[in-house]
Amino acid sequence: MDDPSLELLFGFIFLLLVLSAYFSGSETAMMALNRYRLKHLANEGHSSARYASKLLERPDRLLGVILIGNNLVNFSAASIATLIALEVFGDSGVAIAPIVCTMVFLIFAEVAPKTISAAYPEKVALPSSYILRPLLLIFFPLVWLVNGFSNAVLRLIGIKGEEASTDELSPEELRTVVFEGSRIASHPQHMMLGVLDLVNVTVEDIMVPRTEIYGIDIEGDVDEIIAQIRSSQHTRVPVFKEDIDKVIGVLHLRNAAKFLSDDNFSKETILQATDEPYFVPEYTTLQTQLVNFQKQKERLGLVVDEYGDIMGIVALEDILEEIVGEFTTDIAETNVDIFPQGDGSYIIDGGTHIRLINRRLGWEMPQDGPKTLNGLIIEYLETIPDSNVCIVLDGYRIEIVQIQDNVVRVAKVWEEPEAF
Repeated sequence: MDDPSLELLFGFIFLLLVLSAYFSGSETAMMALNRYRLKHLANEGHSSARYASKLLERPDRLLGVILIGNNLVNFSAASIATLIALEVFGDSGVAIAPIVCTMVFLIFAEVAPKTISAAYPEKVALPSSYILRPLLLIFFPLVWLVNGFSNAVLRLIGIKGEEASTDELSPEELRTVVFEGSRIASHPQHMMLGVLDLVNVTVEDIMVPRTEIYGIDIEGDVDEIIAQIRSSQHTRVPVFKEDIDKVIGVLHLRNAAKFLSDDNFSKETILQATDEPYFVPEYTTLQTQLVNFQKQKERLGLVVDEYGDIMGIVALEDILEEIVGEFTTDIAETNVDIFPQGDGSYIIDGGTHIRLINRRLGWEMPQDGPKTLNGLIIEYLETIPDSNVCIVLDGYRIEIVQIQDNVVRVAKVWEEPEAF
């Protein structure tokens, strides 16, 4: 080791080892960068993020300059290692040099730097962009030549290598990103997931069913109509003639307050104050309907099937609740259809929507088919029950409590304990 030329060769080996580690680590770090965080940092004014983002617009060129540099370094290191081996071990060093050089470079110039870069991509990639950008300019002719041949080969097998990869996310991928965002507060996260779910839910899933529509029969007694208007808990009420399918319009009770104290009050007064009914097809997604409510300046829609028969009613507030959730979490106070029991079960109205039950109770009852608890029970039994029975469906025990008019009016439901 007293030979100064040998010491110099070892110095070159060490320098090349560092350069190889840099190129290997930069490659992994640049490819592991979070593209959306990178765009955020670039928009915030980070110059290194802008450089890295620009480099990633053409990953073929980025990889080209990194791999050219890495190969030049590794081949140079292999040649110098051979010279050192010949100097130290003689002719047998020709066989020893590749083994030693491979092990050293594999550990210190490949595995270790790539592992570190994968764990801390920003800390490695962003500073590296200051070096890679000028290197790309210096070696651009060589990079262009190499990429030209490479892309030509790729085109032969149907791949356009020069095209940058897309950063667009599908709704399902975006939902996963939001769901996995551990730093997002639970309520904003819930709201974002609710917005993404609007495209998968139709008005039929959340509507108030036909049998529960609160409306005014214009053929009724005037005094009863007045009492109904005054006691109503709704701000908008459908007005119909004898049957909900013969709907005339929608009455805003704010308008009703103007004529209730009028001595000349009559049914004609109600009809004059009603607005035209707004109809919604049953399979309209909530995302589309939310936009339609905004365009039409409406807040209430009558849901109709393919034959034009009214199936239910949907309000703007129902869609908003799908996004922000219920305005209170006390089930016993806010939902008269779900009554918690002391034994952990729930007494539930048969007309309650499965989606509502799942959301309120955090359950996962099947909701691909029937929309209500009554429909779910009847579909499972494949008949209308004529007595109280108990079934087990997807981990939930459902006991029929009351049957009336061929409809399950009340059922007791609880989760089956998991078997271990």
